[in-house]
Amino acid sequence: MWRINQRNWELLGQVPSTQLVHSRAFGLVVARIAKSILKIRYLLLGGAVGGGVSLHNSYKQWKEALPDMSWFVEMLPPPEKLDTWQQNVIQLKDKVSNFEFDPRLKELTKMKYDDLKVWFDERLESAINASTEASPDFDREKFLKSPDIIDRLTSSEASEQVPTQQSQSTSAFSVFRANKTGSEQKVESLNSRVESLQDELIKIQLKYQKELEKLEKENKELRKQILLKEKVEGVRRGIKKSLIDMYSEVLDELSEFGYKSQDNLPRVVVVGDQSSGKTSVLEMIAQARIFPRGAGEMMTRAPVKVTLSEGPYHIAQFKYSTREFDLTKDSDLDQLRREVEIRMKNSVKNGQTVSTDVISMTVKGPGLSRMVLVDLPGVISTQTIEMANDTKDSIIQMSRMYMSNPNAIILCIQDGSVDAERSNVTDLVSQMDPQGKRTIFVLTKVDLAENNLADPQRIEKILSGRLFPMKALGYFAVVTGKGNTNDTIQQIRDYEEAFFKSSKLFKTMASSAVTTKNLSFAVSECFWKMVRETVEQQADTFKATRFNLETEWKNNFPRLRELDRDELFEKARGEILDEVINLSQVGAKEWESSLNEKLWENMKSHVFENIFLPAAMSGSSSIFNTAVDIRLKQWAEDQLPAKSVQVGWEVLKDKFEGFLAKAKASKNHDSIFDHFKENVVEEAVRRHQWEAPEVLRVIQLNTLEDRNVHDKYQWDAAVKFLEECVKERLRVTETLLRDLIGPGAYERWAHWTYAAADQSIKSKIKTELDQILVIDSNHGPSLSLEEQTVVRKNLENRGVKVDVEAIRTTWFPVYRKHFLKRSLGKCFDCRKGFWMYQRGVEGEPECNEVVLFWRIQQMLKVTSNALRQQVVNREARRLEKEIKQVLEDYSQDKDKKVQLLTGKRVQLAEDLKRVRLIQERLEEFIQALNKEK
Repeated sequence: MWRINQRNWELLGQVPSTQLVHSRAFGLVVARIAKSILKIRYLLLGGAVGGGVSLHNSYKQWKEALPDMSWFVEMLPPPEKLDTWQQNVIQLKDKVSNFEFDPRLKELTKMKYDDLKVWFDERLESAINASTEASPDFDREKFLKSPDIIDRLTSSEASEQVPTQQSQSTSAFSVFRANKTGSEQKVESLNSRVESLQDELIKIQLKYQKELEKLEKENKELRKQILLKEKVEGVRRGIKKSLIDMYSEVLDELSEFGYKSQDNLPRVVVVGDQSSGKTSVLEMIAQARIFPRGAGEMMTRAPVKVTLSEGPYHIAQFKYSTREFDLTKDSDLDQLRREVEIRMKNSVKNGQTVSTDVISMTVKGPGLSRMVLVDLPGVISTQTIEMANDTKDSIIQMSRMYMSNPNAIILCIQDGSVDAERSNVTDLVSQMDPQGKRTIFVLTKVDLAENNLADPQRIEKILSGRLFPMKALGYFAVVTGKGNTNDTIQQIRDYEEAFFKSSKLFKTMASSAVTTKNLSFAVSECFWKMVRETVEQQADTFKATRFNLETEWKNNFPRLRELDRDELFEKARGEILDEVINLSQVGAKEWESSLNEKLWENMKSHVFENIFLPAAMSGSSSIFNTAVDIRLKQWAEDQLPAKSVQVGWEVLKDKFEGFLAKAKASKNHDSIFDHFKENVVEEAVRRHQWEAPEVLRVIQLNTLEDRNVHDKYQWDAAVKFLEECVKERLRVTETLLRDLIGPGAYERWAHWTYAAADQSIKSKIKTELDQILVIDSNHGPSLSLEEQTVVRKNLENRGVKVDVEAIRTTWFPVYRKHFLKRSLGKCFDCRKGFWMYQRGVEGEPECNEVVLFWRIQQMLKVTSNALRQQVVNREARRLEKEIKQVLEDYSQDKDKKVQLLTGKRVQLAEDLKRVRLIQERLEEFIQALNKEK
């Protein structure tokens, strides 16, 4: 550009000066820089303003999104208690900071240090000089820097290297001790003073310890108040459950889950030999004696899942139970132990000694470590006679099943007071966890072991992992009792702490590896570490299981809703109760008609065989009426009321089953409920029993005693009733006779059927008997001996041999048919006999049979009416009540539901529901766990 401008000037004939050009160029550069700076300023200023506004808006939105924490103020303890706690802390700080040592003690300590330093320097110098004289290659600097210089100076090896100097030092030291001066006596007096000061220091430390314990108690009380307020606020605002309670619910669901999915969620499995003290360890961790005890007897017969959590009160509660046992009261503790023992005995079935049914309980209290423990039956070496044959194998198999969970923490309990070679559980644990990555070893009864074992050093080998062929994450030594079952947990804990403080054997062990308190902390830490590492993986496993089950449901039941067993039960309950309500829709006429038909169906055989036929065959009107009156009265007093009630109950049952059958035939019927409904109705019928009311007996007696037919309409109805009954009985008799004598001529020609030999003989007998009845149409019901002989001889003359019994057998249906035909003919004659009956005219025809059936007919009407009233007013409601009671009983009986509601559809829906529930609870637990992190 400069060249272009110069050329322009040359064309104009003028050449600008170099100074002028450079000054202008510099001015342009400065102007451009200033312009850029001004732009940057405006940009910065605008950005700052805009950023400030944006930051203000963001802060305002964030502040509005914060939750309302005003409720937390209510949870804090009162300011007075906080001030008291703060003052106690300040006073303790002042006490500790104002503590000073005695100046004389400081002076004495400095004097002894100086004397020791001089003596050590002399010894060191003598040793160096001796080494230099003995070995010219001796390196002075290397010797001074060696780490074992002290040991070398005090060892016999060093004394051999410098014999002369060592002997001189020893002699000087002995002279020094023999000739004590006054200053040394002063030192001894100061030493006694030091001891007294040390005692005083220990007292101050004890006092300090008491102050700390006091602060811990106050802190525990404050925490209890906070937990109480959380509980009250939780009821008011619905605070979610604690982490350990949520996790325990997931484990409970898994224990009841029957689908083919492995449960690998962490829990602490407590295993050990019988009477090794594992239950006592669990009680020390729970801080309460919650389990029954026995002298050498197996007490733990089923797995006991104990969920430990923190709470304001020390209580215990069983799963699915609302009762809380106060663990601070001896009476509640006794009741809790009895309840545990009863549940264990009830879980053992079919002659077994141990059971796999889990007894689940929760223990809450201040200061409890949160975890889930499962106490298993102790491993035994020998089975007693009272035990089942497979008890030992069952216990080992159960222990293996729980320990096979790769995420379970194994708490291996070993009795320290017995020989290590007698242990069974250590081999079992080493097989299930060879690397010891999830095993915690606990040695119990170490107080007895220290006093009784011939070689107490074996305890050190056990606790260092050098004796048993197993590995573990940690080794603990505990004391869980003094030999007295009446000791409280606090007494045992005090005894345990005192033992470990005074024990010479356990002084070398780390303090964190002794006492059940430290064991509880360690187990809880391992438990939660394992939970955090594995719970998400388990949630993913159940998510995949849920997907597989949902896919299977869609392929098999695409148009059906997923109803589990409980939902199906409620649906079936509703359908059954709807059908019960339909009973109230039945009209009075329909009830009476059904009852009348059922009554006569159950009574007609008795009326014909025991009342009508014996009286009618007498052949005398007076005998007929007398016999009928006597038999009717006996029947009404003895059998009729109970039979009527039974008929009423059958009609009610038939009506209800009819409604169920009608519903079964409907288009939307679900056959999965059929077996369930049938069982419910059968059980309700079995439970429901009618009582024959006295008024029914009176009504029936009065009705049967009435002989006066009131009008022509009733007379005609009675004649028709008699005629229908006789025709029905005649058809039955003809059928019986046809079976006896074989087919007739028409049937033989038309249907090509033939009579048997016996039937042919009886057919010929019938022909002879018919001749007798033709000769004497009023023949009685009995066949005389002469007549029997005549029949037999007539047949013998025709070449047919028969016996008397065959004649009598054939006579009964032949005569009955003849008699019923005569009775049917009399029915036709009596249709017009009402006028003669009404006026009392004696003569033919005698219609006593019509009066009898009129009396029966009237009795059926009044009985049907009475039963209908009883059904509508009482028995239908009682049936409904019985059905509801049966349904209620079945709703509480899981085994009954499984028995009555079965099939692939039910099981698949049940598994799907359980997997969804487990997955949802696991995800909810994981969210709460992540928030706690």
